[in-house]
Amino acid sequence: MAEAQNIPVGSTTAGSIAVAAESTVATRMSAPPSFDVGDFPVPHGREEEWRFTPLERLRGLHDGTAVATGDGVKVVVEAPEGVLVETVGRDDARLGRAGTPADRVAAQAYSSFDKASVVTVPKDTVLTEPIRIAVHGEGGVAYGHQVVELGAFAEAVVVIDHTGDALLAANVDYLLGDGAKLTVVSVQDWDDKAVHVAQHNALIGRDATFKSFVVTFGGDLVRLHPRVAYAGTGGEAELFGLYFTDKGQHQEHRLLVDHNTPHCKSNAVYKGALQGDDAHAVWIGDVLIQAAAEGTDTYEMNRNLVLTDGARVDSVPNLEIETGEIAGAGHASATGRFDDEQLFYLMSRGIPASEARRLVVRGFFAELVQQIGLPDVEERLLAKIETELEASV
Repeated sequence: MAEAQNIPVGSTTAGSIAVAAESTVATRMSAPPSFDVGDFPVPHGREEEWRFTPLERLRGLHDGTAVATGDGVKVVVEAPEGVLVETVGRDDARLGRAGTPADRVAAQAYSSFDKASVVTVPKDTVLTEPIRIAVHGEGGVAYGHQVVELGAFAEAVVVIDHTGDALLAANVDYLLGDGAKLTVVSVQDWDDKAVHVAQHNALIGRDATFKSFVVTFGGDLVRLHPRVAYAGTGGEAELFGLYFTDKGQHQEHRLLVDHNTPHCKSNAVYKGALQGDDAHAVWIGDVLIQAAAEGTDTYEMNRNLVLTDGARVDSVPNLEIETGEIAGAGHASATGRFDDEQLFYLMSRGIPASEARRLVVRGFFAELVQQIGLPDVEERLLAKIETELEASV
């Protein structure tokens, strides 16, 4: 039913499957979710959910010492006609509906933001142009909250672009009405010193479809926590990720798909490449199938390509199943170097070794990039991958 592979090349991978008699959601976090930062103790680094994260590099986001400044981030939303864009206060009823903070930094972000941006696509509205949200760091500390809500049978593509330098903790909520279709592309292209910690919450309505692309390149430390839950039967979630971890960078992606409703689907595919001393990538894939979620169909996969010595990968897929009445469930994880057979094939046809290595890496990422469906974004990401390869290949 499940697959776990381990090829240790300066890396560690692990996987687990557990079958439980009752709900074990709390095992996926240090404490039950809460909006109150006081309900979470200050992490010390030995907790399961923090053991891979270098806490000192969070620069106070985890212990309350990072105070928001006026030069944190600037958010600009460009939306097609018919889309409602609002800036709201903390008392807006839509805030927090998609999910509750699952760790101290997410709770700190929820407790500390001043204004939130809410983007609403009315029911039955089908957008032909994407909504673009630019989040630009201006050198300071910021706590943020964003909401994207689709009415019933609405369809939209949202691109969230993170650039500049900031110390940012945020929550991002996606609310999908029945039959809605939402594609989100979240790009982390920060400057070298930026720190970005965020929880992404998706609540998927009946027969709704959520597709997420998380792309991480820049930043000193990036830790993202995508979480999915279902508000009705027939919901589908596809979670794709791409990351390129350079020398000294820490990039961490921690997924949780909570199958709490019958007859829903999920599929997660994350791919990463690493190069340089102390490049560290972490991927945690948690899937919980609750007792009520009969007919669930789920799979998750993580693949990592180590380009140089000195890089480290921690890849941990986990699957908890509380009912035997499922359509399918499984996971896979693998980490390794270049495929020698692919390199030999290309070089035997006269392609130089350096160019052959480039082709292998581009092919490794291409299947994910090509699924985005936005030519300008795809071209930008492929160009960024090419730039990253200049340093090692």
